[in-house]
Amino acid sequence: MNKSLIGVIALAVFLTACAGKKVKEEPAAAVEEKSPAAQVQAPAPATGMDESASTASAGASDASGNPLTDPNNILSKRSIYFDYDKDEVKAEFRPLVEAHAKYLQQNSNARLMIQGNADERGSREYNLSLGQRRAAAVKNAMNVYGASDNQIETVSYGEEKQRCAEATEACYAENRRADIVYSGE
Repeated sequence: MNKSLIGVIALAVFLTACAGKKVKEEPAAAVEEKSPAAQVQAPAPATGMDESASTASAGASDASGNPLTDPNNILSKRSIYFDYDKDEVKAEFRPLVEAHAKYLQQNSNARLMIQGNADERGSREYNLSLGQRRAAAVKNAMNVYGASDNQIETVSYGEEKQRCAEATEACYAENRRADIVYSGE
């Protein structure tokens, strides 16, 4: 009993010590707004900034004035795609989620809704549940990156708001997503 208590305390001390240290991450691939099925398209033009700089300047914009609508800003990207029957935010979309979280931190009046979606496979009830889990996963990730819980709402549309209606894997992949919609848009 005492050994397990000591082990738990040692683990807690270790995790606390590690939580304060920043780990240098490898730069992630640029996140583009496109269907996962369209991965063969040419990469987006380079902006001259690395991923960490674009994430750090999530609140900054160019002459257009609004970073949310500036096509050169990561904040203009609004969809997070998921694997079949999954609700985990994939690593390739974490910079996008982090950028939106940082924007919310810097703009305390900003509010957004995360709309969870699913493809048509599965029952209506299951797809509504899956869409909600996907929206909640994005919200939780934003909270981890520092966004305030009261700035984010979630809703599930299940299979109701499909972007593509064909019964193909490419369409299914495009419909498995969570969309970020800011208030007033």
